[in-house]
Amino acid sequence: MHKQVEKTSDVVYNIFWMSVALTKVADQHKRKREVSKLMKYKYLLFDADDTLLDFKRSEHEALTEALIKYGIDPTDEVTDTYSEINDGLWRLLERGGIGKNELRIRRFELFAKRFGLNVDPSALAAEYTDRLAEKSFLVDNAEELCRSLYGKYRMFIITNGIKNIQESRLGASPIKEYIEKSFISEEVGYEKPSKKYFDFVAAHIDGFEAVKTLVVGDSLTSDIAGGVATGIDTCWFNPRHKKLTGSVLPTYEIHSLGELYGILDEKEKA
Repeated sequence: MHKQVEKTSDVVYNIFWMSVALTKVADQHKRKREVSKLMKYKYLLFDADDTLLDFKRSEHEALTEALIKYGIDPTDEVTDTYSEINDGLWRLLERGGIGKNELRIRRFELFAKRFGLNVDPSALAAEYTDRLAEKSFLVDNAEELCRSLYGKYRMFIITNGIKNIQESRLGASPIKEYIEKSFISEEVGYEKPSKKYFDFVAAHIDGFEAVKTLVVGDSLTSDIAGGVATGIDTCWFNPRHKKLTGSVLPTYEIHSLGELYGILDEKEKA
């Protein structure tokens, strides 16, 4: 009789604590759902160069090494001029005025012509891109940001960069483990800011919702313009405090990556 009572007590005891455990699990899931509902953003689309990756440093080091190999003095005037030519051609690419393969050589043709250099532009271009692929530097606080947001948000890279270069640089970066997928324009078939580029991205992210997405990038003409045209909120990363001009208006503007926490926290508490 006593044994039966003890067994019954054990069963009741186990059932009680099992119910307590199940209730705790249910409460945890409920809290997660409530937090999810409060979060404005779920998907973060980060530009790569000069947003997470320090392209300017990579460009300067790769160009300097390539120029020295060909006996060209990499003065500030020389490297600054190349950057101006390169930036202009990338803006032309965004407007559909030049293809990426042509751009790779054309920038060095214009560069050599500007300084009257006796150098093969194709060879210099190849040397530069090979060296650029080896340069994987991060913008200040990029790794900390990605690490702290990992698991709370789904993070993706959106880039117009050259495929083999971006794959190499991103692959060597410590942020790669936090990025779910990289959308490189050569693979997508369209360049930012084309709506077709962003439509492709949306179609290849499970459960994608534009209203729960934030584009973060340094380029008004590429990242921000593309997000605005697609109906996605945008955050302009503007560390050099450039003046906002033109008709493209970002949803937010930040001057350091750390300021992104404030935007996300504000939305989570809204």
